[in-house]
Amino acid sequence: MTILIAGRTLTLDELVRVARDGEAVRLDPAAREEMARTRAVVEDVLRSGTLAYGVTTAVGVLKRVPLEGPDADAYAQRMIRHHRVAQGSVAPTDVVRATLLLQLNAFASGLPGVRPLLADRLVEILALPEPPPVRILGSVGQADLAPLADLAGAVFADVELAAGEGLALITGNPFATAWAALALADLGRLLDALDVAGALSLEGLGANLSVLHPAVETARPHPGLAASLGTLRRLLEGSALWAPDASRNLQDPLTFRNVAHLHGAARDALAHARAVLDVELNASQGNPMVVAGESRIVSVANFEIAGLAAALDYQRIVLATVLGAAAERVVKLLETSWSGLPTGLAISDDPSDAGLEYLGIAVQALAAEARLLAAPVSFELVSTSHAEGIEDRTTMAPLAARRTAEMVALGRRIAAVELTVAAQAAELRGVDRLGTGTAAAHKAVRRAIPFVGRGDVVPDVEPLVDAVARGAFEPGALIGG
Repeated sequence: MTILIAGRTLTLDELVRVARDGEAVRLDPAAREEMARTRAVVEDVLRSGTLAYGVTTAVGVLKRVPLEGPDADAYAQRMIRHHRVAQGSVAPTDVVRATLLLQLNAFASGLPGVRPLLADRLVEILALPEPPPVRILGSVGQADLAPLADLAGAVFADVELAAGEGLALITGNPFATAWAALALADLGRLLDALDVAGALSLEGLGANLSVLHPAVETARPHPGLAASLGTLRRLLEGSALWAPDASRNLQDPLTFRNVAHLHGAARDALAHARAVLDVELNASQGNPMVVAGESRIVSVANFEIAGLAAALDYQRIVLATVLGAAAERVVKLLETSWSGLPTGLAISDDPSDAGLEYLGIAVQALAAEARLLAAPVSFELVSTSHAEGIEDRTTMAPLAARRTAEMVALGRRIAAVELTVAAQAAELRGVDRLGTGTAAAHKAVRRAIPFVGRGDVVPDVEPLVDAVARGAFEPGALIGG
């Protein structure tokens, strides 16, 4: 299926399909006409000699330098080279493909005022099996100047750019937005898997399920809380823990009692971040902007994406608490004093058999790294002096997006460890006691990870990490609906 790019209708699902599945794209004919119309406005401005930032002037601290005729065209090419200051390792392929797509969608809107042939080149590059390399470091988030210069330098090396097109190629935030979009898409699957892991941990502990009473969401009507409570109840439907006096404790440790509240808060944060992202996928992020109805070019600050950067910061803060709680549930299930089960959930007669005990150390290390990624960056201010004090704001949006993706990747490993340990604990209590959904989750774990019996080595959880990434632990995949 080919996705039509019109500049106003791109969805997150389409972005993921293009970035990861290689789905084809084509430019909407109406978008091509709009690009031609707004480019005509740019040409009129050039002929009139009106000052227009980045079109008839240089940029940044050099905005006072006027450009005319051939000089404006040559500067468009030259400024790409000036901004190729990115550093570090190369971005993942899916991030680069998503960046190309967002750049194409922005051009299709007509607002940057570039020629349709630039959009055509982006379509051609997206059809290739591998995108050009883009380094990940060097952008403060007030437009992704450095990584976009890498991209433009590779994609348009043999294209004679026209006035204003150099700035249009580097002035937006498609790199940060692309990485954020993929991270948030992955986060939805992770939260689903954590709901499943949390339900299985409740089974493994022999927990008190009164915390899932329907009155909870009535008394605290947060949408995320209601969603997590509903999912946990569905997963645990038919569990022996619903029987009167079935639970081992009147009140369990907070990380078990609060699982729905923590996961619900993460879902509410995700809903907010997604709402901001959905706007940014089709929003103008460039400067300047062609206002075709007024036949003019206006200087704007649409590269300011504080809302997205702050939403990602908030998301990581909440996710850090979720992942820390998951790690703590693992540790408690491994300790006899909390679970009432053998230390390390080992079944060996050998008292030196540690079972899964040392997975507790591994998961604590993962959670510690995740917490360190939670520090907010959207208020960071690198300098107020650069470019004679003009460029005195940062969002650090690329860093916010990258850290969110890194935290989600760590979260998949934490979820895999919790699923492994919770399945072992639940099996020791008796699989016949499990609910419909938790029984299905237990079987899904066992397809990837064996039960650890006498003398068995600790299993590699990598197959479960992959299963979480694929969505194998989405509740709908286990229980339908």
